[in-house]
Amino acid sequence: MFKKILVANRGEIACRVMRTAKAMGIKTVAVYSDADARAPHVLMADESVRLGPAPAAESYLKADLILLAARETGADCIHPGYGFLSERESFARACAEAGIAFVGPPPEAIAAMGDKIESKKLAKAAGVNVVPGYLGEIDSTDHAVEIASGIGYPVMMKASAGGGGKGMRLAYSEQDVREGFEATKREGLASFGDDRVFIEKFIESPRHIEIQLIGDQHGNIVYLNERECSIQRRHQKVVEEAPSPFVTPKMRKAMGEQAVALAQAVGYFSAGTVELIVSGADTTGEGFYFLEMNTRLQVEHPVTEAITGLDLVELMIRVAAGEPLPFAQADVQLNGWSIENRVYAEDPYRGFLPSIGRLVRYNPPLPFALSEVEGHVPSAGASTTLGTNGYVRVDDGVREGGEVSMFYDPMIAKLITWAPTRDEAVDLQIAALDAFEIEGPGNNIDFLSAIMQHPRFRSGALTTGFIAEEYPDGFHGALANPDLLTTLAAVAAFAATAEADRARRIDGQLGRRLRPPADWTVTIGGVDHNVTVSTDGIVVDGEDLDVALEYTPGDRMVMVDGAEDLSVRIARTRGGFKLTTRGASHAVRVLPARAAPYARHMIEKIAPDLSKFLICPMPGLLVRLDVAAGDKVEAGQPLAVVEAMKMENILRAEKTGTVKSVEAKAGDSLAVDQVILELE
Repeated sequence: MFKKILVANRGEIACRVMRTAKAMGIKTVAVYSDADARAPHVLMADESVRLGPAPAAESYLKADLILLAARETGADCIHPGYGFLSERESFARACAEAGIAFVGPPPEAIAAMGDKIESKKLAKAAGVNVVPGYLGEIDSTDHAVEIASGIGYPVMMKASAGGGGKGMRLAYSEQDVREGFEATKREGLASFGDDRVFIEKFIESPRHIEIQLIGDQHGNIVYLNERECSIQRRHQKVVEEAPSPFVTPKMRKAMGEQAVALAQAVGYFSAGTVELIVSGADTTGEGFYFLEMNTRLQVEHPVTEAITGLDLVELMIRVAAGEPLPFAQADVQLNGWSIENRVYAEDPYRGFLPSIGRLVRYNPPLPFALSEVEGHVPSAGASTTLGTNGYVRVDDGVREGGEVSMFYDPMIAKLITWAPTRDEAVDLQIAALDAFEIEGPGNNIDFLSAIMQHPRFRSGALTTGFIAEEYPDGFHGALANPDLLTTLAAVAAFAATAEADRARRIDGQLGRRLRPPADWTVTIGGVDHNVTVSTDGIVVDGEDLDVALEYTPGDRMVMVDGAEDLSVRIARTRGGFKLTTRGASHAVRVLPARAAPYARHMIEKIAPDLSKFLICPMPGLLVRLDVAAGDKVEAGQPLAVVEAMKMENILRAEKTGTVKSVEAKAGDSLAVDQVILELE
């Protein structure tokens, strides 16, 4: 077995690999950029080596520096994690030439599967179902339009070397192809060093299913069931689960056997994933098609670990050391259900714009459970305990006070739950998301909770279009039922009473002999509630509310014990509180009952009209500016392209007009809300 492992990655996956390595008694080495000098993965490792400046191209993508770090620290193997160098054939080959084991597949398999065009040809030859499309070289935008028209709309344009949702564009018309083809090429070149693009038929009402494989160097390959990854936004996975609520035993066997056949055709070993697109209308069990093979560990691997009881990182390390797999296909379990939500630094209330900055407060839900589950053991790398009703696992690589940087992926953490049934695993997600505290950058916790509560998600009727179909006008918070709003009105009044009492006790603001206000008018969702707080309990609109509340002024969380237990995040505002729970943030106004009638006489502040400005909605790089001063523009016309978090975003005109002035130029780094141009 290896003595020392270098993890050529950062963030949660670096921490994840190190946890297993430490459990196996293997020393660990971290590498880091200047942006990550005090990151958790650096502090966790036994040794650490600086690579270079913050940009990945100058640090984590420098294979020669990583190999030098391995030699200097005496590491005898390298785990690449995911992203960065994990699917670079040249890096795997360089490791072998340096006499350092690469914890991953052989270079030949990476090369064969890394090229999406060639991999589809190999898959077809191996008897794997493939999506109809054009796999040859595409010379120009006009050529792309010709091909797309021949295949029939809608089509998907994909960067040949792409992955992780980057370098992909869906086109429903010729205009979409003309607007998106060059952007797809640029994203492919910027992210993967390859601007080749292929086009294939877009399967409507599709589900995204993937098969996890593990193979050893002795010719043994098994599949570890499937994962459903259909909940996506801009082709980036948001929610994953295992198993799939759609896949039947017959489909599972057929998918698994085709995936194994493909892996055998390229001499594969280590962990890998065959991604499939499945027609949601298919009832035969045969309507699935090969998308790509990821020759690395997947972000969503914890859900497979949860239902199989296997540690995939440990298996990867043992395979790299030459050990055979300790089990056969017949030994693979499928126990219970697991859900993973990706917590991103993005603002769902502002069109999911990327958000960066300092984590002023970061307090994830503690891994918890109720009691031991007989015969079910999570992976050695999982920071969880077990319970008859399931467990919660948090995989992260950040800490309070740290920075969410513009240089890397915006994922903050992965929240994983396991339970005997799907409904129980989803319920655990909702409770854990309520208890997740993040302050600083925007985050998608409310959005994730809303998905977990959505009737369509609960029914398992998923497609990759779920988010676009269910939130066509953006996300504005999960709908709250009247009982929840009544409870939140009580929470706000209780917190206001507690804060008034503290003010009285500390500095006599209310007079020594006066009691704090007990009668409140609470406005939430446009509805006024009369709330009375006393030592006898809480009365809302004349009805006793059977709840027990726990809150001390200054707390950021209110615990509600009632018919339905709640964790409510609370923040003070000028007129009351912002209360967040069950997938929505509620602005709550709280006034003493005697003062409330005067509120209607306050003059409303009118927001300024900013429609004549093109404003940068997120921090990013101005890649392209399509207009100049004096140009006439039409509503909806593309004006500029801003790159943020490695994705290109097209900014369009909100109205018809003439460009009065241009305040930025291509190549500028823009701040959020910075003016790019002004219209007359």
